[in-house]
Amino acid sequence: MSWAELFTDAYVVGFMLLFFRFAALFISIPIFSHQAIPLSLRSAMALFFAIFFYSSMPALTFEVTFPSVIIAILGEILLGVAVGVVLQLAFNVITFAGGIISFMMGFSMASAIDPQSGVSMPIISQFLSLLALMVMFSVDLHHWILLFVDGSLKAVPLGGFMVNENFYHYLLNATANMFVVGFMIAFPITALSLLADIIFGMLMKTMPQFNLLVIGFPIKIIVSFVVLMATLSATMLILKLQMGEAFNFLESFF
Repeated sequence: MSWAELFTDAYVVGFMLLFFRFAALFISIPIFSHQAIPLSLRSAMALFFAIFFYSSMPALTFEVTFPSVIIAILGEILLGVAVGVVLQLAFNVITFAGGIISFMMGFSMASAIDPQSGVSMPIISQFLSLLALMVMFSVDLHHWILLFVDGSLKAVPLGGFMVNENFYHYLLNATANMFVVGFMIAFPITALSLLADIIFGMLMKTMPQFNLLVIGFPIKIIVSFVVLMATLSATMLILKLQMGEAFNFLESFF
């Protein structure tokens, strides 16, 4: 292949679609969508990986016209958004559980700006989210993404992505699963908090001089932190399983 052939319409459009596929993924999926990563750096990463994967780019399956190129670009953006939604639903199990834990510990008002999403989030959710990011790096989630893109080039031609009915069914199931698994992760602390409230209520009936604000709340927070530390490894294992299920769906879906 000569250098002149690389600048024909088919190869130029193919490279542009490959760039949009990486750019949409880096904007929507966990880790790469972190707010601490500047948009210019994500764009540079998308350009670099588009050049790196250019040699394995499949041939275009449509005629290069202006309307078809616009539709193909929208399809690549939709592919990145769809993958990002699937992975974010699996990742948000941790933040949802952290919100419940913060409420039970009395930390629901103690919120801060989450550096990943850029929104206000309870402090326990933020702690679990940052810890989950480190776990995702430890299991090479960023490498999973690159392997997924390499496989998607063979399964989904450039500009040929279409959302099917299975995707909508998965969104419904994954959303329901997020609430179920989130409650399951927060259940130990929730149960102990309710038990502590019952015990403190009995103490206040038998000992009216018992000050709940001075004694009860610190004890409740300490117990919740102990349980949180004891269940932290299991929580991260659940997150790893959720992300694995999300990637399994992506492989069967695409």
